[in-house]
Amino acid sequence: MKKILKPLISVIVIGALSLTINIDKNVLANAIAKTCKYDSASKVNPDYSTMNCLLTETALSYNVPPEIVKAIAEGESGNWRHFDINGEAIVTADNGIGIMQITNQTGYNQDRLKSDIVYNIRAGVETLVDMFKRKDLPSINGGERDVLEHWYFAIMAYNGTKPVNSPFVQATGERNANAYQERILQIIEKLELIDLTELPFTREHFQYDSNSRENIKFSAMNYDFDLPLTKSKYFFKTNQKVSATTNVTVRTRPTTDSPSMSTLRKGEIVTITGPFEYESVSTKKNHFVWYPVKRNDGTEGYVASSYLNYSAQTPTPTTPVGSIEVSKFADYKADQYWAEDFQWAVNKGLISGYQNVYNLTTKKYENLLKPNTNLTENQMLSVLFRYFKSDELASTKPSSSWSADVNYQLASKYALPTLGGKSASKQVYAVKDITRGNFARILASMHYGKTVSQPEAILFLREFDLTTTKTDAEFKPNDSLTRAHAVAFFHRYEQIFNK
Repeated sequence: MKKILKPLISVIVIGALSLTINIDKNVLANAIAKTCKYDSASKVNPDYSTMNCLLTETALSYNVPPEIVKAIAEGESGNWRHFDINGEAIVTADNGIGIMQITNQTGYNQDRLKSDIVYNIRAGVETLVDMFKRKDLPSINGGERDVLEHWYFAIMAYNGTKPVNSPFVQATGERNANAYQERILQIIEKLELIDLTELPFTREHFQYDSNSRENIKFSAMNYDFDLPLTKSKYFFKTNQKVSATTNVTVRTRPTTDSPSMSTLRKGEIVTITGPFEYESVSTKKNHFVWYPVKRNDGTEGYVASSYLNYSAQTPTPTTPVGSIEVSKFADYKADQYWAEDFQWAVNKGLISGYQNVYNLTTKKYENLLKPNTNLTENQMLSVLFRYFKSDELASTKPSSSWSADVNYQLASKYALPTLGGKSASKQVYAVKDITRGNFARILASMHYGKTVSQPEAILFLREFDLTTTKTDAEFKPNDSLTRAHAVAFFHRYEQIFNK
């Protein structure tokens, strides 16, 4: 089923901006049903591709990321079901109606909520928008509507700001994976195949009595997170350059049932050649959609939206090393000691920068290098293996759902002296800042093919002019390793050992 971009919808949503247009909602609903080829009077659950279309087009008409709406529909109804086998709307014990489980919304026609799927979806999306606009809920960064994580509190409020939906379990301080909004975000990750950023809230910002039905009291009403957040994958435009988030198959048609044409390499830049399309096999339930793309060699095919991102300008097999200009990053400074190092590292594919990060200084979303940000041990291992073992890093399959699994598989294989590891007790160290001393040990151990001590590692750096420091104290082994330090060390290693 091909997505038809109808003028009625396209004038309402323009990029990340929402225009207030006085338009008859029934006309809009009819247009969506027609676009998705759905008979609203049928009283049967549509096939998966059609339901995907109904949810997506309604979301876009209200300038809401479709990922959010489809995940809520999944979480509320399970398997995108509105009608039971008798053609009656599914109504739960708490009077939740249909696919969006509309409950106690007196502003809507109750009979129509039951009989009309498009009307039910519209009610759900309008309710979500109302939650997003609430002033008594915290906001995130600038509150841009096309950023998925910005909808965190609106999703929470869709179900209710009750203690059960606190991000933290008050008694233990642990993250509450069962909170409604956390479960919806997990659905996005699982079915849209998108990795979202876990927002680093603090326990103290959510005050509530575990034995009370009173709403959570929020002690912070705005969060400025200097993190790479996730833009919706539904706003790519024709002729726009996008990059592959991983190695991904290009298909001949918009379905995994079609033959493979080729494989995009992670970071490869392709061009969007038209509007997205829905899964062509109507019985396959995919939350994502498919974009037609063209590679630099002229070949064309379809790629799932999950694996495309706003171009990070990273190296690809068809991009000559040295052709990426790092001055495009908002925080690049040509007069800094690390300027040439970052130019090399970005073109080498070791560092890609942070995309779509909220810059606290400019109050804009920009691409940043963040040279003074400390590296965690896991992040440093990513850079290390991109440099020394790029093919093996790409081909190694994770043995668990832990995001750092592959890095620590390789670290164990090469006997690197990491503090982190795959056991539960060691995983916490993977996300802690790595010190300059521990980095020196890991780099030297990789170089020699055997584990070396910290004094031996620092001596190695000094003897081969990888550091200009003269003493161990001057090297500051207990200081955290910054991104600028890391790229400088690797660049010097390249110049000395791989001329």
